Amino acid sequence: MRLQATVYLIMAIIGLQSCQKETSIDNGGGSGTANVNFIFKFDSTQARLNAIGQPAPMPAGNAGQSPRFNTMSAHYVEMTPSPFTALGAGAILYRAPEVITGGSTAIDFSRSKFAGNNQVFLTVPVKSFAAGTYTWLRVSLAYQNYNVYMNALGQTIDATVASFIGFNTYLNSYKVKDSTVVVNANKLQGYWAVEGKLPGFGFLSSGQAPPGATTVPNPLFASSPIPAGSCLVTAQFVTPLIVTGNETSDINIIVSLSTNKSFEWIDVDNNGTFDPNNGDQVIDMGIRGMIPYKQ
Repeated sequence: MRLQATVYLIMAIIGLQSCQKETSIDNGGGSGTANVNFIFKFDSTQARLNAIGQPAPMPAGNAGQSPRFNTMSAHYVEMTPSPFTALGAGAILYRAPEVITGGSTAIDFSRSKFAGNNQVFLTVPVKSFAAGTYTWLRVSLAYQNYNVYMNALGQTIDATVASFIGFNTYLNSYKVKDSTVVVNANKLQGYWAVEGKLPGFGFLSSGQAPPGATTVPNPLFASSPIPAGSCLVTAQFVTPLIVTGNETSDINIIVSLSTNKSFEWIDVDNNGTFDPNNGDQVIDMGIRGMIPYKQ
């Protein structure tokens, strides 16, 4: 089975960062024993946004569905005190392990952290970063695994998609659902694989998408831009997050990600269902917005 996909290829991410590892910032000796826990939430009813954070209705001639997420990983997490804070000038809480095994710097998929819906994807001690008031969150998403419905040969298939959306990922091997794909190479953003079953046989297909139109919402595109081609999703905290550095109880932050028709295709046959054999082509797998808030 042939599955065509067109996704935005991003070559540069957080390039102005000189640090290539997890970064901690001394907060001046706070006595807090608490952590800040970041928890993924996948919400298909959340507003569907475009790259500059504005509502994005489905374009004429396209169709979409809201994927059912299994797991996701992040490459970079930063909190900032102001909408004018330059990338990298806030509290950098996490940067995924990277390697040069494949010939250039890439995310080490074998050491990536994964989390599903309502699961913690990052825990950071309050003593490890500067106390202060934070109003914005930046999260670079690296990998998605979810299920979508597709039609083929008169059958509706519940297919599993592995979508690598990080700037560059080194893969030894990975599982889509039941099948293992061996790579032993770097894969740029836009690499994908899909696995499904039809009566009597199954299929597994993978490919590398060319530059396209993956949506990466950044409402601060004017005051605090991100590097061209970056996959950083940016959003304002619902209420400012105040960290004193002396907290003794954990702070839980929900990172609610909009999956509202985030799987989008050109609907060639105009029937509202994803039919790759009829020429439907996926053009976007990007997250459609983010809302961070204290639980």
